[in-house]
Amino acid sequence: MNVVKSIIRTPAIAALAGAMAFVVPAALGVAPAPVAAQAQSGQLQRAADALRAISTMRADFTQTDRLGNSLSGELTLKNPGKIRFEYADDVNMLVVSNGSALSIIDYEVSQVERYPIGDSPLGALLNPDRDITRYGTLQRSGGGVVSIAVSDPDRPEFPTLTLIFTENASAPGGLQLDSWVALDAQNQRTTVRLRNHRYGMRVADSEFRFRDPRRTTRRPG
Repeated sequence: MNVVKSIIRTPAIAALAGAMAFVVPAALGVAPAPVAAQAQSGQLQRAADALRAISTMRADFTQTDRLGNSLSGELTLKNPGKIRFEYADDVNMLVVSNGSALSIIDYEVSQVERYPIGDSPLGALLNPDRDITRYGTLQRSGGGVVSIAVSDPDRPEFPTLTLIFTENASAPGGLQLDSWVALDAQNQRTTVRLRNHRYGMRVADSEFRFRDPRRTTRRPG
C-alpha cells in the first residue's frame, strides 16, 4: 500500500484531476524552451477556453510513478472544480475534489487528507474560471500538440504540471486534454494518461462526496 500511496499523492496534490486529469508523451522528451512571448497569450487562452468548455467528462486513466508503478481507474470531471479519481477495485482509496478542497481518502487505514485548492496552480486547473495565464507558460505549439507548464514560484509546495492538449475537433473548444506530468520539488515525476474521453453526460454532485471512514466521537447523552 505504500507504493499505492506514493503514486496517488503526487498527482493529487498537484492536480488533476485529478483536473484535471492530464502526461508528456515519450515522443516529446524533455520540455523545450518556452515559445516566444507573442505566441503565449493566444494558445494559453485556447487552453483555458477548452477547459472552460467542458461541462462534464469521464475518461479512463493510467497513472504511473517514476519507478514505473502504475494504477488505473476512471476520472470524472464536472465544472467548475469537481473531479473524482475512482481507482480499480484492488485500490481501497479515493481522490475527490468538491470544488474547494481536494481530499485523499484511505479506507484501509481510515484516514482522510485534505488540501485546499485556493489561489494556486491547482485552483487554476480545477476551476477554469481562474486565470490560467497567471501560472501557465506555453512550452510547445505545433504538430497538433499544445503543451503548457503550470507553476507558481510563490508556492513551491505545489509541483509543476505540464499539460498536454491535442487538436481534436470533437472535443469541447477543439482541444482535448490528453495527459499531464507532475514534477515536485524532490524531482519526483508522476504521469497521468487519459483515454476514451466522453463528454456532456449527466453527473450528479453526489459523485464528488465521499464516505468518511474516520470514527466520529459520540457525545455522552
